Amino acid sequence: MKLYIVPTPIGNLEDITLRAIRILKEVDIILAEDTRKSGILLKHLDINKKMFAHHMHNEHKTVELISERIANGEKIALITDAGTPGISDPGFLLIRECIAKGIEVECLPGATAFVPALVNSGLPSDTFCFEGFLPQKKGRQTKIKSLIYEPRTMIFYESPHRLVKALEQFIEFFGADRKACVSRELTKMFEENKRGTLQELADYFKSKTVKGEIVIVIEGNKNKHISEEDE
Repeated sequence: MKLYIVPTPIGNLEDITLRAIRILKEVDIILAEDTRKSGILLKHLDINKKMFAHHMHNEHKTVELISERIANGEKIALITDAGTPGISDPGFLLIRECIAKGIEVECLPGATAFVPALVNSGLPSDTFCFEGFLPQKKGRQTKIKSLIYEPRTMIFYESPHRLVKALEQFIEFFGADRKACVSRELTKMFEENKRGTLQELADYFKSKTVKGEIVIVIEGNKNKHISEEDE
């Protein structure tokens, strides 16, 4: 009895690992964030397995049932639309439930968007903090403000239609001259890694239509930490 966490390509289908293909062929059931999207990948890999939907809208209701099936001897793999499950994607609740029930969880290494974006940025990668998606409305500015004095390189996920707004908010709190890199369409034909100051990036993306998933990597605060009390 085991739950397999299987990363899938974030764009280029060649990025699937041989081990991931083997596991997906061996398991009894594959849990997919979107069975239609995952069906395209599985067809490409010539894998014909039962799939069930496991996404943010139903995971609270299904984790117990799924963990019970694993406990009863079924081998189940969890995949998402792209990348590693649990990283800004469904997965955490099921993993936690399986661990609580003493079920073995095995996470395969593989594709995730923030690692190539971080390395490509040219910003320090020895230490960094991954913030994922910022709150869309309530708490968004509070979250950004809390990172003003963060000394490590910061990584954010963002949607194309909110990219310019996000860059403008970062300018407001981090300063226009803070170095950053915007990566989009990673591993795909039209991959772009645009580097510059936050102001330069904001000006650049204001003048074009942006498509694809976005990763924003921002330089940490190099100044000595100043607490609000000291201010």
